[in-house]
Amino acid sequence: MHDEFLCHVTAYGMCGGQRVGVPLGTYRAPTLALALWWLRDRASWIAERLDPSPEAPAFPAGALVPVADTVADVPALLRAWCADDVQQELVADELAGGRLVRIAAHDDTTEYELLAESVDALRMQRTLPALVVPVA
Repeated sequence: MHDEFLCHVTAYGMCGGQRVGVPLGTYRAPTLALALWWLRDRASWIAERLDPSPEAPAFPAGALVPVADTVADVPALLRAWCADDVQQELVADELAGGRLVRIAAHDDTTEYELLAESVDALRMQRTLPALVVPVA
């Protein structure tokens, strides 16, 4: 029944004292397998941009420095999630069941959020009658 999925990636941070979200991508996946692939691909994409290989020719010597041990290692968390077959199965089961899936990791400045949900589940929610509560 749930054969099309809407996927989003967003980075959240503080700007001017307010929490601000910056969209990093959206994908309407025609299959569950493609939704999972896209989420893993985006997680890997974020990880590579946060923690690129120091040997890459695009970076001059000394341009990259390690962060303190107290800072959460978001790239490592995202890479571990991508490689965890049990987590991938859990996400697949949740999406197949029509439930929203949220994967999030954060460091001291930014939260990275990957969301996916069934397009069919969204459509079904719109057809449910609205809850009307009398005010007076």
